[in-house]
This record gives sequence, C-alpha cells and structure tokens, in this order.
Amino acid sequence: MCTLLSHLSRRRALQGSAAALVVLGLLMWWLLPVGQSAPRGSVTFSTGVRTGVYQLYGKLLKPTLAHDLPGVSIDLQPSEGSQQNLARVATGKADFTIATADAIAQYIADGRPGADRLRGCARLYDDYVQLVVDDGSAVQRAGDLRHKRVAVGQPGSGVRLIADRVLRAAGLDPQKDITAVPAGIDTGPALLDAGKIDAFFWSGGLPTDAVHDLASRHPIRLVPLDDLVTRLHAGGGNTRYYRAAVIPGDAYREARNNGPVSTVAVANVLVTTDREGPELTEGFTRSVIRSRDRIGRQVHAAQLVDVRTAIYTDPLQLHEGARRYYRSVKP
Repeated sequence: MCTLLSHLSRRRALQGSAAALVVLGLLMWWLLPVGQSAPRGSVTFSTGVRTGVYQLYGKLLKPTLAHDLPGVSIDLQPSEGSQQNLARVATGKADFTIATADAIAQYIADGRPGADRLRGCARLYDDYVQLVVDDGSAVQRAGDLRHKRVAVGQPGSGVRLIADRVLRAAGLDPQKDITAVPAGIDTGPALLDAGKIDAFFWSGGLPTDAVHDLASRHPIRLVPLDDLVTRLHAGGGNTRYYRAAVIPGDAYREARNNGPVSTVAVANVLVTTDREGPELTEGFTRSVIRSRDRIGRQVHAAQLVDVRTAIYTDPLQLHEGARRYYRSVKP
C-alpha cells in the first residue's frame, strides 16, 4: 500500500512539474514572440563635445541602457556635433546618435552617403540658439558682429550650420564680415573669458552648464535673435525647422539680461538607421523615454521629452522598432 501511495505521489508531482513547464513555456512565448531574442552585442552612441549637452545626456543615459539591455555594451563616442553625428551613423561608424532637425534635413538634401538609410527613434528636446557676448560689448543684435571675432562652432557641428544661417539672415557673410573662430562650447567660453573672442554661438538645451559656469565668473549677456526668425524662414527649404522661442530669465540667473531673451529653437531627434534591428531599436527607444525624469534632474531640457510628441521625428521616417514601442504604450 505504501509503495502504491509513493508511486501516486511521484506521478502527481511529475504531472504538476509538467504543467508548470507548459505554463512557463506559454508565458515565455507571449513575452518573447517566436524568432525574437534579447538584443546582444555592442552599440556605439555618437554624442557631442565633452562639455556639451549631447555628451552629458549620453553619460546619464548609459546606466539605463545597461540595465534595460544587459546583453548590449554601450560605447559613447564624443563628436563635434550634429553634422558629424549624422555622417557617422549614416555610414555605419556609429549606431545611434542625437542630431538637430535642420542638420538632418540638410544631410538628406545634400544627398550625403547613407542619407536614405537614416531613421528616427524619438523627438527629444529643443536646442536654443545662444549668442553670448561680454556684458560691456556694443553688440546688441547679430548684425553688430561685423568685424568681430566670433566662435561659430566646429565644422562638424550643428552650431556651425545654424550660426552661418543666422549671420546671413543678419546680412553678414560668415566668410568675409567676421573673423570666424572654429571653436565650440568646450573652448568658446574660456576664449571669451580671456578676451580672445568677442562672441560665441551655441545651440543646446537649457541651461547649458558651460554657459552657466561662465556667467558665474564673467559678466555676460545673451543677444536677442527674434528679429531673424522671419528672415531665416525666407531662406526656404530646411529653415522651416526653426521656430521663435524664449530663453527664460532663470535659465542663466547670473547673466546680465535681467529677464527672458527671445531667440531661435530647433528640435533634436534620436537617430539610427534601417540597419538596426527592431528589438534593439525598440529597447533603446524605451530606455530613452523611461529615463526622462532621472536624466532631467541634471539635463533640465530632457524633462521636456514626451511620449505623446516623441513619435514626430520629421524629417525622418520612424524606425519600425520605435514604432513598436509607441504602439505598446498607446493608451
């Protein structure tokens, strides 16, 4: 009798284990569709200059990516900015990046290598064009930069693209009417502080630490650019991505403007290519959206990332992996 009971107990235990395995199998099938596996490998994320917002954003995003995509190693690669970022991703030298909408549109319009393979993952935050001068400068508008030494960003940066356009809209030839200095946010503030330049352009999220730090040690002003928005749009084509915006007075409390400054803004887009698989791109996009609040504590512009508007990645087609993510969180 005891032998029979023991046999029945073992049989029931085996049946229970088998049932549990069936349930587990069904659960895994539901969570991971047939043919889909967790992404693995290495990913290069092209960021920006070392003291810029892109680079800081990448550093703060990396831990979230490591947590959400444990099988993927993330390599951050500094760059000169949007134009170089796009060239790297489009040609397969990097996998993901951030770039401004105007730089993306220009890359496509120029028919640059790999332009047709670029895809969008998310619209992020806006960059604000910041023209910074010494508080004692006679420069009140961009047109007053004639014959001045002006840092216009590095050749591969989005800053260079928009600085040239702003100068032309102000009636200046960037090659003839100013002394153009190829310096970005990593060196421009120190050059202004040392009196080696008269002004510098920067296009980035608010506030940018390098501008904030300069304002704390040197009397500076931000020059209004609102008078140029209509002239920029008159240039047609890719200038439609620029919009009138206002830098709040509390963005740089120690600047000598004593209030808000009207300027020009342009959206940033998280960019990849059609080479990236949908699983990896979906996971990458999810991490970016989920990390908004944590990153936003240090990169205040990141607080503006919104899943409801992130899907609008014009001028790029949305990557299928990103589309999967937005469908999964659709109310």
